[in-house]
Amino acid sequence: MSTTEISIPLADAREIYRVDDVDRALEASATSRNESLATFYERMRTLGGTRYVVKPSRSDALDPLYERCPNFGEVVDDLKKSMALAVSGNEPVSFTPILLLGEPGIGKTHFARCLADQISTGYQFISMSSLTAGWILSGASAQWNHARPGKVAQTLVSGEVANPVIVLDEVDKAGGDSRYDPMGPLYELLEYDTARRFRDEYVDIEIDASHILWVTTANDDRNIPEPILNRMNVYTVPRPDAGESYAIACRLYRELVGAHDWGFPDEPPEDVMEGLSTLPPREQRRALLAAFGNAKLAGRDELQIEDLDALRSARKRKIGF
Repeated sequence: MSTTEISIPLADAREIYRVDDVDRALEASATSRNESLATFYERMRTLGGTRYVVKPSRSDALDPLYERCPNFGEVVDDLKKSMALAVSGNEPVSFTPILLLGEPGIGKTHFARCLADQISTGYQFISMSSLTAGWILSGASAQWNHARPGKVAQTLVSGEVANPVIVLDEVDKAGGDSRYDPMGPLYELLEYDTARRFRDEYVDIEIDASHILWVTTANDDRNIPEPILNRMNVYTVPRPDAGESYAIACRLYRELVGAHDWGFPDEPPEDVMEGLSTLPPREQRRALLAAFGNAKLAGRDELQIEDLDALRSARKRKIGF
């Protein structure tokens, strides 16, 4: 491993909620006999209100993303500026919430996970297409039956860090009753000043959510309210070009071969990688796994182009009599 690949994250600590506030809330809720809420308060008290904040040790910590996610170069360029400032000031990782726009399958969610890996802050994934109410993010009042904390409070209370990467996937597909807008909490959470005093409706205690690193994804921004867009840096991510797609295919091959004892060569065959590179990044992994299986079924320990062709024929084949 070269020295440019070594990046040791540092850590500091921040108080994200006051245990005294938890004690008062626990005492006040005693008469309501809400056992679930009381249990959550007890957990908050046991864990304490202090969490680590990850700080970068060097400004080039994101450089591996240029290779891992080559079509996200513009995003990485901007994030490196934030990293440089954090290193210069010996401060936690921090950047303006980002929105990744682009067609399905080009690697938006994969990029967010790789980003979290590189900066070692932890990762929480939330599919917005399945949300119909804002309480999923910000909790529902404890007065309601089956109420519980929202994803933000759960992540910060149960996690070890105050600045995790939280991915909101497909924010353009969030829907439901307008009275319970699933994007409603984002007006508060995406603004630093208001996020510092975030109050989950279930927990009803101020929690500092200002250190969260927000990454959102969408195929189209037309269904995203303008005030939400104005709170984020918006990037239109292109599909990888031929060279980038080929590099992604080769890297994926090496990762899979390195992770399993399947007996395939360490280096990928060029013709198979060229065929694989015609697929979007999301489909490459599925196609490659199927190709490995096809090769084994044929009694081979190396891939051939027909292993991919068999997959494509199967996908196109119509089922019928």
